[in-house]
Amino acid sequence: MNNYIIEESNENEAELVVENLVNYNLSKVPQTQQQAFVCINRIIKNNDSEIIAGINSKMYCWNCLYIDSLWVEETFRKEGIGTKLLNEVEQIAIGQGCKLIHLDTFDFQAKDFYIKQGYEVFGVLNECPHNHKRYYMKKNIK
Repeated sequence: MNNYIIEESNENEAELVVENLVNYNLSKVPQTQQQAFVCINRIIKNNDSEIIAGINSKMYCWNCLYIDSLWVEETFRKEGIGTKLLNEVEQIAIGQGCKLIHLDTFDFQAKDFYIKQGYEVFGVLNECPHNHKRYYMKKNIK
């Protein structure tokens, strides 16, 4: 029988776990892009230099882009700003050889917006949070 303890990790230990997982993954499927991870993040500011919108994404290992977050200040929604940010990131990713984009969004967020942008739902997590759904979406690009 092995003896072990479970304890809270610090930031360095948490990064080590991710690094070890990435190394394992790459031992099974070699990366197809030059750098293992490429952040593609953008913001939009108003005339007062205040951030009114932004997108955070990361292209990883196999020419896949994960969109972590896309936000537009409520008073600027319905002006096409989210579409502009999404298009900007998609074009950069395509230029770097991206083949697949994926993201997740809640039922109270932007599922219909992403569908209009050519994304499709490939999975749904019910009751996350309670009485809501979390949608997993993808877009194949060339």
